[in-house]
Amino acid sequence: MDDDDRVFKALADPTRRHLLDRLFARDGRTLTELESELEMTRFGVMKHLKVLEEAGLVVSVKSGREKRHFLNPVPIRVVHDRWIDKFTERRVTALLDLKNELENPS
Repeated sequence: MDDDDRVFKALADPTRRHLLDRLFARDGRTLTELESELEMTRFGVMKHLKVLEEAGLVVSVKSGREKRHFLNPVPIRVVHDRWIDKFTERRVTALLDLKNELENPS
């Protein structure tokens, strides 16, 4: 499985997207903080965090007896640039050409 596949797999699950949203809202949360917002066992949340870590979307740092989890948006940006941006480029270019034509008719 390549990096893009891991990111897509991680983003495919609504619980994992929820965890990413929570980390976006406030980074550096502990497992206890993340678990308290979900109707799921601690073990279930840990499994989701493991998938996010394997995809590079979450980085965990041990702080004393706790682990703090941080969002890493770089893999999402890589997927965006590779899979989304290229498909929208022609449309945006066409809209810019139309705008220029309408504003500056020759």
